[in-house]
Amino acid sequence: MIQIIAGRKGKGKTKQLLDKVNAEIKTTHGNIVYIDKSTKHMYELNNRVRLITISDFPVLNSDEFIGFICGVISQDNDLEQMYLDSFLRIAHLEGMDITPTLDKLEKISETYNITFVLSVSMDESELPENAKSKVIISL
Repeated sequence: MIQIIAGRKGKGKTKQLLDKVNAEIKTTHGNIVYIDKSTKHMYELNNRVRLITISDFPVLNSDEFIGFICGVISQDNDLEQMYLDSFLRIAHLEGMDITPTLDKLEKISETYNITFVLSVSMDESELPENAKSKVIISL
């Protein structure tokens, strides 16, 4: 399952994402990974959430991003949820069509039973059709 928190830059998507991940850690039985572009929010995350700073790795395009996600999943059989902050930036999709990448994430989600929660810096109305039904918060 993919869930999207949508809204323009500066609308508070990261705060919503952090609140959601910190609430989920109390009820989930598996592991949670939070992928961000920096360690800026490290101290706002529960210490049971694994923070991965994607800028530490040579991910240069959306295909490499999907490969990176698959690598994380392959190393953690108990992974239940992945939170992707600044999705457009970390997946190298700024100004591009996000449909193919969302389709790949959906397949990965179904195959490995992982929930992806994405913060996307776009208004809900600007999202492609396959993404609009996945919006849980629109700011």
